[in-house]
Amino acid sequence: MKIEQVDWTDPDATALRAAQRAEIAERYGTPDSEPGVPPSAADIAAFFVAREDDGTAVGCGGLRDLGEGSGEVKRMYVAPAARGSGAATHILRALEDWARGRGWTRLRMETGVRQPDAVRFYLRSGYERIPNFGPYEGVPDSMCFERSLVA
Repeated sequence: MKIEQVDWTDPDATALRAAQRAEIAERYGTPDSEPGVPPSAADIAAFFVAREDDGTAVGCGGLRDLGEGSGEVKRMYVAPAARGSGAATHILRALEDWARGRGWTRLRMETGVRQPDAVRFYLRSGYERIPNFGPYEGVPDSMCFERSLVA
């Protein structure tokens, strides 16, 4: 498996983000369940795609700069057929390494109550539940997590 930093407009990145949004819409029963401003090329500092050895794109994830040494994981997704392959862990580690390389000291993320698989993954990956932050404050379906990047 190869993790590659790509432009926001990369065709594989675009397709993976569309698949992620479709899955979220199905889980929550609405096409727009995201609190806050959706990520875009203008506010995503880095975006990565996971590819199988044959080049097939199977997952993605990006980072939004929150300022003061913090970033937010956005559009983390692995295609259903590739779940359990380690792709999510590879993507998350690439995001963390990129953030550390920029001097960021922590990463945060938001997921929802109808994504228990994501919650388990983040907890297993060393993230801890925190009070909802920013646009997620007061949103009952949101769950926020954070991990320090300082050794």
